[in-house]
Amino acid sequence: MSEKTVLVIDDSATIRRLVDGELSGAGYHVLMAASAEDGVATAKEQTPDLIILDHQLPGTTGYDVCCQLLSFPETAKIPVVASSTLRKKAYAEYLECDNVVDMLPKPYTPEALIATVENAINTAAMVVQSQSDGSSVPEVIHDMGESDLSGAFGCFGLREILDLLNNGSKCGLLEVESDQCRVFVYVDKGRVQAVTASGVNPDEVARFMPEALSELAPVIKLTVASRRGSEVDGLLELLNNKVLDPRLLKKLLRLQAAVLLRFCFMGRLKSFRFDQKQAAPPLFQKLPLDGSLLSFLVEGALICDKSELPESVQGNAFVRRAIRGQNLDRAGLSSRHMKLMSLVSEPVTASQLAKQLGWPKEEVVRVLHGFELAELVEKCSIAHTTKVFGVTPDSELSQKIDSLFQTHQQEVSGKTVSDWLALRLLLRRHKPEVLLVDLNDETAQAQLHKLVQDPSNFLAGVRLVGIRSDGAETFHSDPSLCFRLILRNDCSEQQLRNAIVSKEIAHAEPATRQVLIANSPVPTEAMSNSPIGINSEN
Repeated sequence: MSEKTVLVIDDSATIRRLVDGELSGAGYHVLMAASAEDGVATAKEQTPDLIILDHQLPGTTGYDVCCQLLSFPETAKIPVVASSTLRKKAYAEYLECDNVVDMLPKPYTPEALIATVENAINTAAMVVQSQSDGSSVPEVIHDMGESDLSGAFGCFGLREILDLLNNGSKCGLLEVESDQCRVFVYVDKGRVQAVTASGVNPDEVARFMPEALSELAPVIKLTVASRRGSEVDGLLELLNNKVLDPRLLKKLLRLQAAVLLRFCFMGRLKSFRFDQKQAAPPLFQKLPLDGSLLSFLVEGALICDKSELPESVQGNAFVRRAIRGQNLDRAGLSSRHMKLMSLVSEPVTASQLAKQLGWPKEEVVRVLHGFELAELVEKCSIAHTTKVFGVTPDSELSQKIDSLFQTHQQEVSGKTVSDWLALRLLLRRHKPEVLLVDLNDETAQAQLHKLVQDPSNFLAGVRLVGIRSDGAETFHSDPSLCFRLILRNDCSEQQLRNAIVSKEIAHAEPATRQVLIANSPVPTEAMSNSPIGINSEN
């Protein structure tokens, strides 16, 4: 902002020092006078943008000073803020003074001082003019006019509004209002570039700061409310001169964005408005965040208080949502958490994910919570289904297996692939309980042997069920492979289902499995030396 000049007329040295320190720090040029005579003389000589006037001065009053200022053409239009400990008794004297635009009761806080001065300077010209000639004053200064997009939250959520703006690569400011505060989200190029707020205590953001950022704790008071003035100018100068590490400051701004966006998604929102081409504050133009909404929500979930984590995250299964029009940008999300995202294509619990990834369960719970806030995943039933993969180049057999998945979807779920490369890729992401193998394929045993020998141990604990045109009659298994059962191609869907899900078969002695399969033509000799699973303790 261009530097504004404020004249302080007050006989208290304490008040003069306070005003000088606070307003100079906020970017104002401050002039000081200890008496009425010096104050009027300075006003005539310097014509300041605003005068802060004490009501009780040696030998006179603020009212008399206002009258003197009104009598000189060069000072008659200078706006005045009267200040006194007498409050209402003093203010009544200034009702006829056209140049008095506001009152500042003593004692006052630095925040009240700065807010009063800023508002007075913004409104002064109109107020003085109105009080001089009786013209009307608008209710809102800097009328915002019609927004490009606005509304109340209800039918639409914040995620949907941000997806709309980011998918359209809109550039501007999204203002989100709740009962307690307003949050300002600056978007550009399909991503979030900055997040600031009003009505939010900076300490509520600072308490989430890690030890590595503790030295920047004072800066958060400038960045949360996006203050302007000499302090921020000094911060930018430190960046330009490479005195301040921009990487640390950007981490601070990312943490601020994560906390403020979490406030929005966890709180009750009232309304929103979007204005195109509204530029981000200078500091954020220097250090744009350029991150996805998902990455900030996950970051917020990772640092939030443990008490804020919903219990439902720990006890439910989750599955990936497929929302039409959902923004799929993952910028800023770590590769570690990308990996977790790839594992929720089918229902899975936090405990299962933690075991599969080898992560602490709490980290999995926190990341899932972030995913849920972003509506990337949703809760679902934990009802157990046996996970099955099938590999066969035969389209008819593939259809039979897929039909089994559809008909018995409460018991069996899985996927069928036509080649071994596709199976290997699938096994890298998910581990089945049962693998159906088309043994009519001459390369099947060789391919299975490679999987068994693979260091990734893809098939540890996986039960093998073979399917062959003549069953097990002429089948000679590789000694390293342990097939649980060999079924014929023409086995019924029910027989196939029994071979997969029947607990009796899983734990039965080899000689009794044929009966339990319900007439499946599997010779006892073919299974007599076949332990259940591969490298399994069952």
